[in-house]
Amino acid sequence: MKFGQLLNRAAVPVLILGLSLVAWHSYGWGGVGFVASVCVFWLLLHFNRLMLVLRRARERPIGYVGSAVMLNAKLRPGVNLLHVVALTRALGELRSAKDAQPEIYRWTDGTRSSVTCEFVDGRLQRWQLERPAEAPAPAEPPAT
Repeated sequence: MKFGQLLNRAAVPVLILGLSLVAWHSYGWGGVGFVASVCVFWLLLHFNRLMLVLRRARERPIGYVGSAVMLNAKLRPGVNLLHVVALTRALGELRSAKDAQPEIYRWTDGTRSSVTCEFVDGRLQRWQLERPAEAPAPAEPPAT
């Protein structure tokens, strides 16, 4: 695990502990109760967002997106898988082995254009837009 990832994972518990100590020192157990209430409220907000994203994804086929080109334009490196599922409103079609790193998912639209995304540790690393080849235009009959 990289130092930055370790720091990110440790930052929230250390912040909560620090706020609890300051609250206890300033307001006693009432302050600690307030910090605990704020933490529970924050967790409920995130849980509610997760359920909303999954409820919307439940209503669409796996691997479907309205427009692959628009999804390609909205993606940026480092966003998590939940953010991409919220953008597409559908779960991605898993293209890699289950529980293997990197995880590769694909979303396809109605024109058979697709976006293939590669996630490492749940974060988007790279993606590629694939568009179907254009069919050649039919030749016009010679004028007589």
